[in-house]
Amino acid sequence: MKKSIRIGGFGGQGVILAGFILGKAACVFSDYNAVQSQSYGPEARGGAARAEVIVSDEKIGYPRPTTIDLFVAMAQEAFDTYRKDIRDDTVVIVDSDLVPRNDIGRPIYKVRAQKIAQDLGNKMVTNIAMVGVITGVYDMLSPDAVKKAVMDSVPKRFRDLNVKAFEMGLEAGKNARPE
Repeated sequence: MKKSIRIGGFGGQGVILAGFILGKAACVFSDYNAVQSQSYGPEARGGAARAEVIVSDEKIGYPRPTTIDLFVAMAQEAFDTYRKDIRDDTVVIVDSDLVPRNDIGRPIYKVRAQKIAQDLGNKMVTNIAMVGVITGVYDMLSPDAVKKAVMDSVPKRFRDLNVKAFEMGLEAGKNARPE
């Protein structure tokens, strides 16, 4: 098994942390190899950003994805920029509030991760809600492993909030159907 994930958003959204958490869940809390890479524009906040994670049960010979199995978009600019090399069988997840123009001619998963975070009273956990959505939609990592990675990666004083965001995102992901 070898899967490549690309998470796109804008600087300040936490897409890099989201990728880091998925990689940690794979290699620290599961029995996989993982490598994570990232890129972002010159702006500290607001420019396009992406995190890419490769998860494999074998050695990973090249640290950048050559194909994308799962594409997640948390901003319109990221969707427009980073979707160019997805395949017909790539699973696509978007936050439909943040990516309103998301038609690619086939069904995709549309969730409202930012709304989950807002309902919890803190938009800063949108990325963790999306990690939950990814876990619920894309059957690659166990929810328990990802939850442990979340708990291990966020500041202790925000742990409960982040765990709640993850759990609510996980539930939304499990209930999501491609449209």
